[in-house]
This record gives sequence, structure tokens and C-alpha cells, in this order.
Amino acid sequence: MTGTARLDRPNAPADVLEHVTAGADLIVPLFNGEPHTVMDALEAGAAELTGVRVHQMDPVRERPYIRGEFPGRLEHVSYFLGPGDRRAYWNGTCELVPAHFSEVPLLLRQATRRDLVLAAASPPDRHGYFSLGTNADYAASFIGETPFFLEVNARMPRTSGQNQLHISQVAGWCEAEYPLAETVPSEPDERDARIAEYVAERVPDGACLQIGVGRIPNALLASLRGHRHLGVHTEALSDGLMDLVECGALTGARKHQQRNKHVATFCVGSRRFFDWLDDNRSVALLPVEWVNNPRVVAREPRMVSINATSEVDLRGQAASETIAGRYWSGSGGQSDFARGAMYSPGGRAFLVTHATTHDGTSRITVDLSPGSPVTTLKNTVDHVVTEYGVAELRGRSLSRRAEALIAIAHPDHRDRLRHGARRAGLLH
Repeated sequence: MTGTARLDRPNAPADVLEHVTAGADLIVPLFNGEPHTVMDALEAGAAELTGVRVHQMDPVRERPYIRGEFPGRLEHVSYFLGPGDRRAYWNGTCELVPAHFSEVPLLLRQATRRDLVLAAASPPDRHGYFSLGTNADYAASFIGETPFFLEVNARMPRTSGQNQLHISQVAGWCEAEYPLAETVPSEPDERDARIAEYVAERVPDGACLQIGVGRIPNALLASLRGHRHLGVHTEALSDGLMDLVECGALTGARKHQQRNKHVATFCVGSRRFFDWLDDNRSVALLPVEWVNNPRVVAREPRMVSINATSEVDLRGQAASETIAGRYWSGSGGQSDFARGAMYSPGGRAFLVTHATTHDGTSRITVDLSPGSPVTTLKNTVDHVVTEYGVAELRGRSLSRRAEALIAIAHPDHRDRLRHGARRAGLLH
């Protein structure tokens, strides 16, 4: 059924059910953009729903509906697997749509009814504007197009950019207060530090960074503290980038787009980071269809893209969303930024990985593991970095690519890789 909520005061989370019709497609932002009490209300009322699907990347936690407890009533569609839906996908209780992050809004427009966006938000300001807080991602693309039902959380930082909407634009809103999920920076090891050194020495002053989240990115960001005039145009803003801002290495003063602004499409980090983010006008959170658009990225000179991969074959194909052929995540924005950096004047792209897995299996392989889709094409991959060095691939022949990749593999695997390369016709 449908209804009209009063907007001059908060609704109850259960009032969202008045706006959910049979067969509705609901859009929920990723990670901390997920409104917990509203999702609780949807599940509590699932017996009254029919054919409702929730479209989301990387949910913050595994919910009963994601585990398939309301079949035919409330179901989950993922565009990037995370801890909240990875096991559900393996068990067959949710669907996975392959997608470049930049294209998720387009796919949602083309393939869904996009009836309602459910999102967490900061409290409205004195002008009546909510902020989507840690997020813009694909949800912000639908401001002005699709009704929003918001959960206002007093602990959500207020951010600026293009992720605000006025109280008159929402179908309803409720209030909640709970701590945001924190991503504590992981401690780099010796291998991470070596990889970081190789990349850092290839990042010029004045470069504009896109960098992922994890141990190797943390090590790299720590290695860039001595750099100057860096900028950031990235998917995820996090603690490590905050630290570069605070030490003066990252200013954005030499950027050509959004000059002097730290651009991202979502944020993850610690409580200290969320406090730094609150009302920080130097940060601009913008929709992913602009931030990750390779054409936009390419307009930024000296763009440096750094992302992790799980496997690279000797032709230079990178599989970054599976582990041993089993889906673990999704394409995300890796290819978006690799393509953008490729066309950026002075741009460079790096894929980083340990040379071996925890059990000693080589991540440099003759062929990708069976079942592993290519995330970033061999024609796009620029540099591959392990703790043993940097393989420069762009513009190199297949034989020279194979030689360069074998040289950065773990020494225990190099003879086997050479033999495999000869058998595959890559080396003679």
C-alpha cells in the first residue's frame, strides 16, 4: 500500500512499509549508508510483501532476508560482495550482478523500477537539508529522480558535495542512534612495506591519487608523507588519506577538477576519521557515476591509480574479484580507474599483490584459475607490483610481459612459470 508521511516530524521506521508496493525495487547505499532500523522494519513486515528486491553493494552485515529467509517476499541483489552477503551468494540465497562501479546507477535505471531509496543520513540542518553522511555512491545519483526514506542518525557525520536533499524531497524519515561500523586500519607487514616503497618512488609530487583500502594501501599512504601537493580523486576516503591531509602532503591545490577538494564517493574508517569528516568542507562526496567515470578520471593530469588484485596471468590479465575461482567481491571501480589513468596526461595505474598466498601458492600464474573472470583487461593493465619488484606491461609484447611478470614472482615459482610460459607459446 502507499501513503503520505508527515515530514515536519520523524516517522516510525515501520512507516516505510506504506511506500513499498508489490514487486518494488529498493535501492540501499553500501556499508554505513545502510539504514539499520528501516531494514529491520522491512524484515519485520516481510510477510506482507510480495516480490520486493533490495539492490545494494557490500551490505554492512548479513541479514535474515539476505540469507533467504523470506523467499518470494524480500530478496537481495548484490553488485559487490562483502562480509554481509558473500556467504549468501555461495549458498544461492542472493543474486550477483557483474558491474563496473561507475555504471551501477545506469544499470539500476535500465533494469529496475527504482521505486524507493532507503538510506542513512545526518540530521537536517537549519535549512532543512539532510546529508547522506559517509556516502554518495550510487544512491546520490537518484536525488531528484526517486523518493527517499531516510533514517537520521545523530552519529552520522554531515558531509557536503552532491549528497544532500531537502526535507521536501523525502517520502519520510525516522530517527535512530547507533555507532557506525568502523574499519580499523590493518597493520602492514614487511611485504606490504616493500610494495609500498616500489609504488611510492613512482608517484610524483602533484599527483592525484586513487587508492583502495587495506594493508598495502595503508603502507603506501604512510610512505607518501614526504610528498607535496598531492590530490585525491578516489572511491573510498579513509584514515590514511586523512593522515596525509593533516601532515600537509595532500592539499588538492594542483588538481584540475574540484581544485582544493578531496573527492570521493564514499567513506570508511575509524571514529576519529568520522569526527574529522563531520562538517569538513574540504571533502566533496559526489555520485559514483561522475567520480568513477573513466572520462572524468582521464581529465585529471598525473592520475595515479593503486588497487589490489588476487591473481595475474603471464599475459597480464588480472582477476581481482575471485579467490581460486570462487567469487569473493566484485569488479568495483578497479577497471574504471585503470582506464581513466591510462588516458590521463602523465597518469599511471598499479595493481598490487603479494607474490604468494598464505599457503605459498603463486599469485603470478601461467593461466588464471578456472572460474576466475578477468577484472582488468591485459590491454589496460599498466604496472603489476609484488614485494619482488615492478612489472611494466603497457606497450610490451607478450613475451616481454611474461618475462617481467616471472621476474616479480616468488623465486620458488619462477622455473615452473618459465616452463609453463614456453608450453603456452609465450616464451621460446
